[in-house]
Amino acid sequence: MIRTFSAALFSLLGLAFSATAQSSPDSTIAAAAPLALAATPVPFGPGEKLDFKITLGPFGTVGRGSMEIAHVETVHGHPTYDIIFQIKGGIPFAHVDDRMESWLDVTHLMSRRFYQDQKEVRYERHRKFDFFPEEKRWERIDNEETGDLPTNKPLDDASFLYYVRTLPLEVGKVYTLNRYFQANGNPVVIKVLRKDTVTVPAGTFKTIVVQPVIQTKGLFGKGGKAEVYFSDDEHRIIVQLKSSVPIVGSLNMYLENYRKGEPVSVTPFNAHVIGETR
Repeated sequence: MIRTFSAALFSLLGLAFSATAQSSPDSTIAAAAPLALAATPVPFGPGEKLDFKITLGPFGTVGRGSMEIAHVETVHGHPTYDIIFQIKGGIPFAHVDDRMESWLDVTHLMSRRFYQDQKEVRYERHRKFDFFPEEKRWERIDNEETGDLPTNKPLDDASFLYYVRTLPLEVGKVYTLNRYFQANGNPVVIKVLRKDTVTVPAGTFKTIVVQPVIQTKGLFGKGGKAEVYFSDDEHRIIVQLKSSVPIVGSLNMYLENYRKGEPVSVTPFNAHVIGETR
């Protein structure tokens, strides 16, 4: 029961891929300086933050979650969006404090780094991946393991969700993506089901309802009924996420607060903070 609860919570924010790597990087923060940046236009930017309420079946509200783009940070010489997901909460005797962080290339929209810290009841896991897409390989910073990437444009659990926000999301369309950084997670299928209007603590939104299907077990595995509600506007923020969990019933996430980010310019700009990590 405890493991089902904690795994399901993190699956919601990470598109239900099996959890992989993270923690906070030891980065050297450099002074702001002009940066020649060819950024791909996206519906998000540094400073964006979404806060969520998480409910679980008969337990009601069991925690809070957040998704944030902290700033633009340079990883291996490439400017990236520093994306942070966090979950805190739980039920009696089963507490969760999880953090997932991804660095998404602002030009090529692929992951350059992925960390994960999990603290769930008596269980902890800490993993750190560096990706080298041009060489189609990954390295584990924490244990020196290495491996091959199945694609030269990898996406991890966190960055995949932001990439989906850049798709047209036309009702009736099915998007098949072979970009997850672990081969056994591909393909990821995104089914665009319908449009709907929903009311959450943050207000009433027109939304596009999407069903992600992946090649693993979990909330978004084959046969699952989880649905993600994206706002039907230029921001494509996650407004609501609804799913089913065996025994306890529904596991849902509702938007409580939204802070808009600032788009990264496609011309040279002065970044407010540029962190260089190796």
